[in-house]
Amino acid sequence: MMKRSLTSPLSQNSSLAQPADMPRSLLVLFAIASGLSVANVYYAQPLLDALATDFGISQARVGGVVTATQVGCALALLLLVPLGDRVERRRLMVMQLVALVTALLIVSMASSAPVLLLGMLAIGLLGTAMTQGLIAYAASTASSHERGRVVGATQSGVFIGLLLARVFAGGVSDLAGWRGVYCCAAVLMLAIALPLWLRLPVLPPSPQRISYPRLIASMLTLLLQERVLQIRGLLALLMFAAFNIFWSALVLPLSAPPYGFSHTVIGAFGLVGVAGALAASRAGRWADRGYAQHTSAFALVTLLLAWWPLSLMDASLWALVVGIVLLDLGGQALHVTNQSLIFRARPEAHSRLVALYMLFYALGSGIGAFSTTLTYAHAGWQGVCLLGAAVSLLALLLWWMTRRVVTPE
Repeated sequence: MMKRSLTSPLSQNSSLAQPADMPRSLLVLFAIASGLSVANVYYAQPLLDALATDFGISQARVGGVVTATQVGCALALLLLVPLGDRVERRRLMVMQLVALVTALLIVSMASSAPVLLLGMLAIGLLGTAMTQGLIAYAASTASSHERGRVVGATQSGVFIGLLLARVFAGGVSDLAGWRGVYCCAAVLMLAIALPLWLRLPVLPPSPQRISYPRLIASMLTLLLQERVLQIRGLLALLMFAAFNIFWSALVLPLSAPPYGFSHTVIGAFGLVGVAGALAASRAGRWADRGYAQHTSAFALVTLLLAWWPLSLMDASLWALVVGIVLLDLGGQALHVTNQSLIFRARPEAHSRLVALYMLFYALGSGIGAFSTTLTYAHAGWQGVCLLGAAVSLLALLLWWMTRRVVTPE
């Protein structure tokens, strides 16, 4: 037991008889539900060319479909995710799930660009609310000695769901069109509803029953007071901008000559990133053991180096594969480390903390998606890679300048 306390600083204040670990079945449910929820936000990425053709949107402007989804993400983080600190989480999850299914069906039946964009905004709103609400739910359910492990495993489910969304969307689109993607997504969300209702533990809301306006206003106070949140949020903004610079642009060169790949093949490149995501799943444990800065440095250097093989795609698709593994490894390791650090502070505010952190993410993702389609239209794939490398380098420099900030224990 003494050896365990030396390797897990956060457990030093706990009793010798630690609470039981979270059941594996519940942890798997958190990961699967989070992965399915976040996938809805990313189904559109490998479908941009099909959406552009169907709705008469130019390549330079079709990134606005992803941007609309990210606007929904931002609204969810501001208005819905914080509710987890005030109301009973299980009931909140199921209500949001029903609304998300409705939004998916609206997109599947959209007949005009405005309806499509409104539906995408709603998917971003509700998919993000569920995803981040489940992460905060898992963190609050876990005992302090295992929080890093639980957050890391749940976040791995999110990251794998994000990657597999492209495979799923590409394959279903080739068989049933892009509208079939969103019909199938609605069925998958309905399938997870009953397990969530039966298995998620009932957690009492915070004893501080503050009003909804005060709850939302308190987020600004948290942002101004939590230095680690500020730094990790900025790192997340830059990292997710770089991530979306790559994934939002990839479909454009691969669907055009000389490749002319189908959506199924393009989406299958997302499978490559699963290896990187799984390799980085232990980042939460490393952060708990005091190696957060080492893990951050490794992740950011890996993210920067990934752009070299990615830039060689025209010469070799194997270089593209290597670059995807490095990009996803670096991104996942940094993301899990960031969340492990911010969840160390203020247990009563987990939903608001993750909402604030992910606001940086949503902003970065939206900027990355919009900027990369414009860049590709004017400078091609090499311009996209230069843009991604510049953003990754900026993230590394930011970490270097702030690395001495003390992380919460």
